Amino acid sequence: MLWIIVKDQELEEFYKLVLRWDSLYVELGLLMMVDIMLCRFPLVDLMKEFLENVLLQALDHVIAEARKNGIRLMLSLVNNLNAFGGKTQYVKWAEKEGVALSSSNDSFFYDPTIRRYFKHYVKTVLTRRNVYTGIEYRDDPTIFAWEIINEPRCMTDPSGDTLQDWIEEMSTFVKSIDRKHLLTVGLEGFYGRKSPKRSTGNPEFWAADLGSDFIRNSMLSTIDFASVHIYPDHWFHKKFEEKLKFAAKWMLSHIEDGDKELRKPIMFTEFGLSNENEDFEPVQRDRFYKMVLDIIYKSAKRNRSGAGSFFWQFLVEGMELYNDDFGIVPWERPSTYQLITEQSCRLAREHDILPTQTEYLKDFCTRTSV
Repeated sequence: MLWIIVKDQELEEFYKLVLRWDSLYVELGLLMMVDIMLCRFPLVDLMKEFLENVLLQALDHVIAEARKNGIRLMLSLVNNLNAFGGKTQYVKWAEKEGVALSSSNDSFFYDPTIRRYFKHYVKTVLTRRNVYTGIEYRDDPTIFAWEIINEPRCMTDPSGDTLQDWIEEMSTFVKSIDRKHLLTVGLEGFYGRKSPKRSTGNPEFWAADLGSDFIRNSMLSTIDFASVHIYPDHWFHKKFEEKLKFAAKWMLSHIEDGDKELRKPIMFTEFGLSNENEDFEPVQRDRFYKMVLDIIYKSAKRNRSGAGSFFWQFLVEGMELYNDDFGIVPWERPSTYQLITEQSCRLAREHDILPTQTEYLKDFCTRTSV
C-alpha cells in the first residue's frame, strides 16, 4: 500500500522512494494499492494548481514507474477515516464556504454540495493525462481498478440506506467516465441490518450498525468485485488463536457470499496483525499471513470467488514516518519474505501466467518447489 501524501516533502525525494518501492513489488511479484489522499488544501479552484502540479504529478510518476516495471495498481479515491484528510476534510471545506451542515462528518454522504465537490475531484483524477506517459488515467491498463472509498461507514444512518444511495450514485458516476477499469467499494466486509441471516458472521454486534452492508453494497451492477478487510486486532480483544480462527471463518464466509450471493470475485484488500498486542510474537504474524494466503490459494485452485489479497502494509526504508503497528519491511524478516514470494509463484503457476512475470520472479519460481 502506497499513500500519495506529498505535502512538505520534495518531489525528488518522493521519486526516490517510489523507485525503492517499485523494486520491492517487482521482486515479490505483487500488485500495489495506492490511496490518493487530498491532504488539507482548499478544494476546487484553490486546490486546482496543487492537485494538478504537485499531487497528481507525483501520482503520474508512480503510475509511469509501475508501468515500466510491470506492476498493476488499484487506486483508492478517498478515505472514510480522518487520516490525510478523508471525508472530514470535505465537510470542513463545505463549512468554510458557508454550506449549512449537520455536526457529523457523515454530511459527506448526505449533502449535495459535498457530493458535487467529490464528483469534481473524481472527474479530475479519471480524466487526468499523465505528463510522463501521455495516457489518460481512465485509459491506462497499468491501473487495475478503482476503489471508491476506504472503509466507508455512515453511523448516523444504521439502516444503511444513505450509504447505499451514495455508493450507487458514485459508482454510476465513475462508470459514466471510465468503463475500462474494474470498480470496487472499499468495504471492511461487515454485514448490516438488511442481511440479518449473515450478521452472526460479524465480529461483534456493533458491526451491524455502522451503516454499511457487505452483501447489499456489493450487489450493485456497477460494482465489479467485492472488497473485504481482515483486522481481528481492531474488532475484538481476544487471544491470538481465537483471532486466527475468526479470520479464517471470516474469509470463508465472504468467499461463500461471492460464490452464491454476489457471483463476483472477492478481494481481501487489506489484512494485517498488530505488533502492539500484549501477547504478540513475530512468528504469529507469519502464521496469520500463511493462513490468509493458503485460503486464497485454495480458492484459486478450486475456481472459487476468493481472488486475491493485499497486505497492510509493506514499507521500504525511508517510510518510517508512515509506519503503524501493522507495517513491515519484508526483507528484514526472511520467513515473511519467503511466504510472499512463494504465494506469487504458486498463483502464477495456477493461472499459467508465470512466463509473463519479471525475470527475478521467474528465476525464483524455477528454483523453488512450491
